[in-house]
Amino acid sequence: MSTSEPHILIVDDNREIRDGLSRYMRANGYRATAAESAAAARRVLKTNGIDLAVVDVMMPGEDGLNLTRGVRAESALPIILLTARGDEVDRIIGLEIGADDYVVKPCNPRELIARIGAVLRRARGQGGRPGDLQAQRVRFENWTLDIARRELIGANGTALPLSSGEFRLLVAFIERPKIALTRDQLLDITQGRNLDPFDRSIDSAISRLRRKIETDSRAPRLIKTVWGGGYIFTAEPVAA
Repeated sequence: MSTSEPHILIVDDNREIRDGLSRYMRANGYRATAAESAAAARRVLKTNGIDLAVVDVMMPGEDGLNLTRGVRAESALPIILLTARGDEVDRIIGLEIGADDYVVKPCNPRELIARIGAVLRRARGQGGRPGDLQAQRVRFENWTLDIARRELIGANGTALPLSSGEFRLLVAFIERPKIALTRDQLLDITQGRNLDPFDRSIDSAISRLRRKIETDSRAPRLIKTVWGGGYIFTAEPVAA
């Protein structure tokens, strides 16, 4: 196995889960190391070149949130959290303390692979974590997003101002290209709250953003609707 393959650390106290995910990582072109606790994870991080950590939130003793907080204080290592279904508080706290993404358990390994790939692409392409986008420009299709100015610049050089909501939503998509995101996930990421069944704020924000970036907002190509209640950003952003 080539050492150029990304090295993934799986941290979960459930042996069946961590061993199963480790096998799946290896079968899909990654190196994988498993750790049963936060303490074991720290030992691995000290002695191995880890490219990304997948961390279970609910572990006995030191939990995944505290481990994430500690790792983030020392490095920009990409981290994806495994959270329990319905635990929106853990998801929000995880994103606030520096996790790059989360997957709800029981997780689909294919979804986890997709999210790992997206987070690694962002980390490599932008020279740091997705949260470190300030003072940078990101290009997609015929648009350039100026992160510092919160402006969308067209091919003709004209700057289009974005509202705070539109900016946060576009950044969320740029950080997670080609990954289907539910309304609930988008609210978690952009507003730090869970979705009310009657809350259509994400849909309204999507409509406004589509009118700005799509050639035809009635037949969108960049932000597509996903059957079942979500959206996917189809462009491949690159650092400008």
